[in-house]
Amino acid sequence: MAGHGGVSTLLARPVTAGTDLDGRRLAALNRGMTPPRFHFSRRTFLQRVAALAAATGLPAWFLERELSAAPPARRTLSPNDRPGIALVGCGGMGRGDANNARRFGEIVAVCDVDEGHLEAAAKQFTQDGKTPAKFRDFRRVMERADVDVVIQACPDHWHTLVNLAAVRAGKDVYGEKPLTLTIDEGRRLVKAVRENRAVLQTGSQQRSDNRFRLACELVRNGRLGKLKTVTVFLPAGLRGGPFAPSPVPNGLDWDFYLGQAPKVEYVKERCHTTFRYWWDYSGGTLTDWGAHHNDIARWAIGEDGPGTVEARALAQPIPGGYTAVSEYEITFSWGNGVRHIVKSTTDDNIFGGVVNKEGQRHGLRFEGTEGWLWVTRGDIEASDEALITTPLPAGAVKLEASGDHMANFFDCVRSRKDPIAHVEVGHRSVSVCHLGVIALRVGKKLTWDAAREEFIGDGAAEANAHVAREMRPPYDYRFIG
Repeated sequence: MAGHGGVSTLLARPVTAGTDLDGRRLAALNRGMTPPRFHFSRRTFLQRVAALAAATGLPAWFLERELSAAPPARRTLSPNDRPGIALVGCGGMGRGDANNARRFGEIVAVCDVDEGHLEAAAKQFTQDGKTPAKFRDFRRVMERADVDVVIQACPDHWHTLVNLAAVRAGKDVYGEKPLTLTIDEGRRLVKAVRENRAVLQTGSQQRSDNRFRLACELVRNGRLGKLKTVTVFLPAGLRGGPFAPSPVPNGLDWDFYLGQAPKVEYVKERCHTTFRYWWDYSGGTLTDWGAHHNDIARWAIGEDGPGTVEARALAQPIPGGYTAVSEYEITFSWGNGVRHIVKSTTDDNIFGGVVNKEGQRHGLRFEGTEGWLWVTRGDIEASDEALITTPLPAGAVKLEASGDHMANFFDCVRSRKDPIAHVEVGHRSVSVCHLGVIALRVGKKLTWDAAREEFIGDGAAEANAHVAREMRPPYDYRFIG
C-alpha cells in the first residue's frame, strides 16, 4: 500500500502551483499588514524569516516575533467584494456547500486526497475558462493570499485539523457538522477561533430554519408549560459486514485519508459516504443527524450541556463490519429537570427523512405540562394548533434569526460578528452527541460537569479517556505547525 514515505512526500507541491508565499509576506509587510501565518516546521519558518530579513532590512528577531505572535490580518470586505473561497473536501456535500457559497464569492482553489473528487470539483467550478487551483494537501491552500474563506467538508476525523489550520492562517471557515471528532478537539478549536479573531460557522443549517427557531422560541417562552421531555428521533445507522480489504483505488491517497485514525488496509466501506459508520472516523448517526437535531434540542433547553447520560445499544455491530452502534437509546438529564431522550429509528432512507416502517420520522418532540410540539425539516405540529398559531406576547424571548445559513456566514465575514452557529454553538451541541457516543462505548451511567467539560464520579476515569483520542503521527497537531 502506498503511503507517505517521508517529509518530502508529505509536503508535496500542489497539482497546480499557488502564488509565492515569501513574496506575499514581503508585500504584506510593506503595506503594514500581518501576512499569512502558517508553517510546517520550525526550520522552514526560520528560513523564511531569514529571507524576509534579507529582503526588508528588518531584524530577524523582530520579524520572528511579529510573524509568530501577531494574529493574521484579515482583509476588510466591502459589500461589493467577492472573497476568494477554497473548498477542502470535494465530495458531494462539499461541492454542494461550495456551489451555495459562490453566490457570495469566487471559488479559487479546491483540495482533496481523492483525485476523482478533486477533478470533479475543478470542472464544476471552472468559470469563464478559469479553473480553480488544485491541491492534494490542504496546508498549501492555507498559504494562498487569494483565499479569504475555507469551506471545509472533509470526513469528520479531518474537521478539526483543517479548521485549525485555516483560522491560524487568517481564513474564515464554514465547517461542516459535526464540528469535531472529540470534545477535546472542540475545546482547542474554540480557543484558536477566538485567539485568531476568526469567523466560523458550523454547518448546522437547521439554526437558520424558521420552523426550528419557532419551535425553540415557543418552548423557551413556556408555550408548552414546563418542559418535561425532549425526544430526538434519529435515523438508524448501517449494520453490515464483515468487509474484505481490496486494492487502493487509483488516485486516492489512502494514508492521508486515514489521517489521525489507525492505519488499516483499504476497505471501500471505510471511505467516502460510509465513513460515518466507523468509530475511527465518526460517531455514526448519533453525530451525523444527531449534530443537527441535538443542536435544536440544546437550543430549546437553553443550557450548555446535560448533567448525566446513560445509553444502551439495541443492536451490536457485526464483527469485521461497521463499528459504530447502529441502533441505540440514550437518556440525558439536564440541570433544569428536562429529560432528553435520543432514539434511533429504522428509517428506510437514512438521508431522506421519509416515514419509516414504524411510521416514525426523524425529528424532535417536545412535551410539556400543557401540550406537545413536533418539528422536523418541512413540518411543525402541535397537540393544539393554537400553541403554534397564537402570537407570543410582547417582551417574549426572541432567538437569533437567520433565513439563509450561508448568507449569514458571509454577512459575518464582512461584519466580523459571530454567525448564528458560531464555534461555541457547534462545540457545545456536538459535545452532547459525543457524550452519547462515550456512554455507548463505556456502558455506564455517567455524570458530566458541563462547566469543566469533564466526567466526574463513577466511571469518570474510563469516560474521560474518550474525551480525546490518540492521533496517529504524523497526522497529529504537529502536522499543521
